[in-house]
Amino acid sequence: MGMLVAVLATGTPALADTLQQAVDAAISTNPTLASAHARQRSLAETPEQARAAGRLTAAADASAGYDITDYDKGGGATISANLPIWTGGRVSSSVRAATSDVSAGEEGVRDAEAQLIDTVVSVYAQMLYDQQALDIALDDNTLLDRQVAEARARLRLGQATRTDVAQLEAQRASGDATLAAARAALATDQADYRAVVGHDPGALAPPQEKLAVLPGTLDQARSRALAENPVYQQHLRAADASGARIAVARANGAPTLSVGTGYGYGSNLAEPRGGFYVRAAMAALVLHVPILTGGLVASQVRQAGADHRADEFDADAAGREAVRLTEAAWIALNNAQAQVGANTDRVAAADLALKGVRAEYGFSLRTTLDILVADESLRAAQLALARSRSDALVAQAELLRATGRLTADSFAE
Repeated sequence: MGMLVAVLATGTPALADTLQQAVDAAISTNPTLASAHARQRSLAETPEQARAAGRLTAAADASAGYDITDYDKGGGATISANLPIWTGGRVSSSVRAATSDVSAGEEGVRDAEAQLIDTVVSVYAQMLYDQQALDIALDDNTLLDRQVAEARARLRLGQATRTDVAQLEAQRASGDATLAAARAALATDQADYRAVVGHDPGALAPPQEKLAVLPGTLDQARSRALAENPVYQQHLRAADASGARIAVARANGAPTLSVGTGYGYGSNLAEPRGGFYVRAAMAALVLHVPILTGGLVASQVRQAGADHRADEFDADAAGREAVRLTEAAWIALNNAQAQVGANTDRVAAADLALKGVRAEYGFSLRTTLDILVADESLRAAQLALARSRSDALVAQAELLRATGRLTADSFAE
């Protein structure tokens, strides 16, 4: 399949921007993607916070004041520590839930990156198409200029009519309008490119014709979608997290066991000698057994179960959507490939026809109208070929995104 190769034989600048460079620039400068990475780093701290609930904690407290009853000035300091021994599974379940949340977040970031790359590809393909449309319009005007000059010369020789010249002049004026529209479209593309990629575009180089990471069959594409589609995988991880939170809710009604210690000093500044003295020293094994919770725990378990079932349904829907997008991209790619082949033949035939009509026109075997029709046919064929190649590139990106393979290195040469 051809990928956005220049339709006309125009030279490619030596320092043309490549699609891979555009993707790299967008990933390194896009603020939305940077925000997603920052939020993911924040989310990555939650498993450690969940583990902290099962670790030794210690604290120091101090106070000083005046007792208005005994007219005493005094203060105290206490050091305490607590070590959970058994939490009823609350800590381990919270860690599993947080870890699954992190995994879901990673898939979300992967999808955000794929979405950005997909946008870059779309903007790049559209801009390359409009660059080619501008080249086609310029070349068409050059051809029409020669044709108008030739018709005027033939008019002076009595071999053409004023009507022939007027027809060509009208077509040339139409070419100016087409050229203005092509330049306006390209200016719009440049603004879109700048917003997505982060810098002004130069001349764009055609990307490679076919990406090596594309699936070979539709069945393979479907399998990849279910195994690697980031949105589907994100929903699966979210379902894992909500499943672990059911155990967290149950643990709220389970006994807990911990070891607590405390050691404190106090002082009475109203005493003649003042000084510190031991106020408290304690070590205890603390067992907490919930007996009545007013139905709170049971309600929390039911709520967590309902959330988990909803997440499972969402995951099932995401899986179906991933397969649907894969199939749609597969169909679009096959259609674009067929269009590229057909339009390539169409351009070759239209170019040959125009050359033949112009040669026959020189011998008065063809009319001006024949030339205009042939010229219009060639230009339409060239634009159709450029569009089909653009569509093929976009379809490849869509297929890679649906199957979870659209990455920063997808377009490396």
